[in-house]
Amino acid sequence: MSEKAFQFKEFKIEQDRCAMKIGTDGVLLGAWASLEQKPDSILDIGTGTGLIALMLAQRSPALLIDALEIDEDAYEQAVDNFEQSPWGDRLFCYHAAFDEFVEEMQDEDKYELIISNPPFYAEDYTSESASRNKARFAEALPFSELLEGVSKSLHPNGEFSTIIPHKEESNFISLARGFGLFPKNITRVRGNEKSEIKRSLLSFNFKKEQPEENELIIEISRHNYTDAYKKLVKDFYLKL
Repeated sequence: MSEKAFQFKEFKIEQDRCAMKIGTDGVLLGAWASLEQKPDSILDIGTGTGLIALMLAQRSPALLIDALEIDEDAYEQAVDNFEQSPWGDRLFCYHAAFDEFVEEMQDEDKYELIISNPPFYAEDYTSESASRNKARFAEALPFSELLEGVSKSLHPNGEFSTIIPHKEESNFISLARGFGLFPKNITRVRGNEKSEIKRSLLSFNFKKEQPEENELIIEISRHNYTDAYKKLVKDFYLKL
């Protein structure tokens, strides 16, 4: 991914100071997360460039959209991206680790939607950059710590949405169950019809119900996108 700014239909993302550049995962999650419940308060954990928080500001009239970022450079970049956007008055970024933030916010109102594209480690992945490693390696925010914090910060009727490697799906769901969170929607993502499932988009709430499950295929062939993918992201990408 280039250092260049990324222009979406309604906002622009500068990413030269961020270890984690804009990628398909973040865009998928920001477009997929359900706003059915019309949340008034949203939290984006590990916001990076601020992409997902900005996508939700575009999609939703929520008055409170908080974002959290531990890396100082990324935090400053997210703040700038928020200020340059049309929704600067609704977006706020905290520079803190998630566990500290959860501790501090315990007496505050809970969030109606929590969203996170969490850092995770891909085995085929190595990097010379310490900040990129921190952003990419799960040690920065283990799944159990993420889920524990979510369970303490989520409104009783709220929803939590995330995207993880497909191979982590059953482990993540059983960890979530330990914190009283149950899957509501599961969308498994393939690059194309013949490729294996690479990612799982998951939403959770505190209700035990049979989750809705489906599949999303991104491409028919290189740069020839499926209708389902185009429909999902068309409000964001300039070229779709």
